[in-house]
Order: sequence, then C-alpha cells, then structure tokens
Amino acid sequence: MGEKLVRYEVDDHGAAFVTLDDPGSRNALGDELLDDLLAALETARRDESVRVVVLGSSHERVFSSGGNLKAFADDRPPIVKYAGLDRFPRLFTLIGALGKPVICAAGGDVLAGAFGLALACDLVLAKESARFGCPEINVGAFPFMISALIYRNVDRMKANELMMLGERITAAEARDLGIVNKVVPDEEFGDTVRDWAHRVAAKSPLLMKLGKDAIDATRDLGLREALDHLQAQLALAFTTEDLGEGVRAFQEKRAPQWRRR
Repeated sequence: MGEKLVRYEVDDHGAAFVTLDDPGSRNALGDELLDDLLAALETARRDESVRVVVLGSSHERVFSSGGNLKAFADDRPPIVKYAGLDRFPRLFTLIGALGKPVICAAGGDVLAGAFGLALACDLVLAKESARFGCPEINVGAFPFMISALIYRNVDRMKANELMMLGERITAAEARDLGIVNKVVPDEEFGDTVRDWAHRVAAKSPLLMKLGKDAIDATRDLGLREALDHLQAQLALAFTTEDLGEGVRAFQEKRAPQWRRR
C-alpha cells in the first residue's frame, strides 16, 4: 500500500482541508489519488465535527492537471479501463450528496478532469495566477465525462469553445463566466480560503445540510416537481430548533447557538 496522495485535516472551526498531494504528477487524477479523495470525502461526510470541506492542492502552481494520460494510453484491456472510469461519476455524485458545502480552493491551474471537479463543488475561490481549461482535445481526447458539468455551468457556445479549442482561460475570465466566485491575489489566497471556510462553518450545519440536499435533489427537475420538493423541505425546516434559534439570535443581536435539531 503506497503513501496517501490526499491529506486530510480538520481545524477547530470544523473545516476539513482535503489536499491533493501528488506534486510529482501535478496531482493527476489517477485511480489511486481518486480512491484516496473518495475516502477522504466519505470521512468528512461521516464526521459530525466537519461543517465545511475545502478541496485544495499542495502544488504551488497546479491544482490538478486532470486525468492521468499515461493510464489512458497504457495497454490494459479496454474493459478494465472502462470499469475504472466510474470513479469520476462517484466523485461528482458524492460531492453533491455530501450534505456539507465543498469549497474548491483553486491555488493553481485547474485542467481537464479537475475542471469538472471544481464545477462539482459549491463554491470556487481562485488564485489570480490560476488558469482553467479543457485541453483534452489537444492530445486526441475529449472531456466526455466533465461535459455534463460544463454544460450545466457554462453557456453553450462558450462551453463548446472551451472543449473544442482546448485553450486555457484566466481566473478572471472564469469569474466572468460565473464558474469562480472570487479571484484572490496570490499572496492573500490562503487567508481568504480560511476566512470563507470559517464563515460557512459558522452557519447551522443542519439547515445547511437540508439546503444542500434540496439543491442536489432538485437541480435537474422540472419547475413544478422542484417546487413541490422544495415546499416539503421548507416545511421540514420549520420543525427544526435551529431555525427558531437563528431568528431569535438575529432579533437579540447575538451569535446563534446551533443544536443540530
């Protein structure tokens, strides 16, 4: 068993820092790293002390270079390669169903499959120097799996441009497309990521879970179906103690004491 390629640490605010840590491969999303990432996210999902997950990288210039090209071109039987591809849909599905917000801390270039990974997250913070892109077409591939996420987050013509030209865009351009929340000067990036993580962690974990679960369940539904589901979730929220505590704390101008019930 090799050394873990993903680090997992939880701070005293309930922020779990899940860090891609295979700098030698530029955090290529190979099977071993993806398995470690899935395991870390499952740990965060089960850990009641965790209120928010921050997905980052130990590499100074690269968040992740995307899928492992060496594995794409090796001589394993096609059926073996096909079976391994389920890691990406499992990862994207797990992030949506985690019940806790996930912040992508794009401290470097976010490329290929990693672009889809960022889009699967709830919030994206990017270093000013980071670039985003889908360069797969340049090596005779195509961003098949992540196209589903790209088309759900980027206007059709721009999505086609990204996938068919394979050119990289700046963090500022990604923000203008609505796929990055905030672009941060490189020297302020770490502090800003922690600030956002701790601000999210300060919210009611119960109401955040109900809200994220509702988003995950309704994002691909028709309007009528979505509204029916959301009405039921709002009614459920009314039964929680945390909702009442939040309102009282606001009226009394004090910090709320969340009880997760």
